[in-house]
Amino acid sequence: MSATEASTIVTGVDFVSVATRDLESAVAFYGTTLGLRRSTYRPERNFAEFETGTVTLSVVDPERMGVGSFSPNANHLALQVDDVAAARAALEQRGVTFAGDIFDTGVCHMAFFSDPDGNALMLHHRYAPRVVED
Repeated sequence: MSATEASTIVTGVDFVSVATRDLESAVAFYGTTLGLRRSTYRPERNFAEFETGTVTLSVVDPERMGVGSFSPNANHLALQVDDVAAARAALEQRGVTFAGDIFDTGVCHMAFFSDPDGNALMLHHRYAPRVVED
């Protein structure tokens, strides 16, 4: 076993928490507006989960769960799409407001928006190969 294999502890990301103050509004946004498949809905336990295809989004009300205070995430969660412009247009028709134009980094396209609680989100599509740096 190599040193790298022996020191590996984390093997992946199972879910990412997204804080909310209004579970019903968040469930409507992630399920209906974004069209994500809801895999778990436990309003009595103050959370719901949505599948993205790679990572589960666990929408939680931290104050009602008793695990902390509410604070929206200011760091964008990148939601992978096949076509940023088409996805943006579809979401705008569903009432989503975007901040600025589609951003082209030379490697990917991004479009920035927020959920009803102010959590920062982006539509993201990488169109050039990822370059891994040592």
